[in-house]
Amino acid sequence: MTDTAAVTPGIGNRVFIDKQSPDAYHALTATAETVKGTAAAAGLDRILVELINLRVSQLNACAYCLDLHTRAALRAGDTTQRLGVLAAWRDTELFSPRERAALALAEATTHPSDAEAQATAYADARSALTDDEISAVIWVAILINAFNRVSVMSKHPVRRRPGTPALPAQ
Repeated sequence: MTDTAAVTPGIGNRVFIDKQSPDAYHALTATAETVKGTAAAAGLDRILVELINLRVSQLNACAYCLDLHTRAALRAGDTTQRLGVLAAWRDTELFSPRERAALALAEATTHPSDAEAQATAYADARSALTDDEISAVIWVAILINAFNRVSVMSKHPVRRRPGTPALPAQ
């Protein structure tokens, strides 16, 4: 038997695990507050944190987190151009060496089985980031990976916001 309050009809009948197990989800959100403080104390600005959140969410194909963190990055002052090319950040000059090091480290954290990429990312991070920044980047990546899994496994929907153009008629 399923708890209908935690199931979303029409989306594969998935359980919203954040609603089904609120104590576990509240522990994750409490960890988020701690990681936010860690990132700020290490000197990571909000734009860099949101770039990490977005890049990891791209790798994990988490539509809900992509929507949420795109809005957050824009509010923090990032540009639509940079956000539009984030998936190909290595192929542009739009990201600073510090941002590039953080993005590579976040990717390595997301795919830890690629030992060569992990070693390269860590070496690059050592030349561009302090120990506190490296730790904070890894924690931010770990955290968004966890939230991505909550949203992907729950199939959290991305709803059309007011002012968003309607889809063209077929």
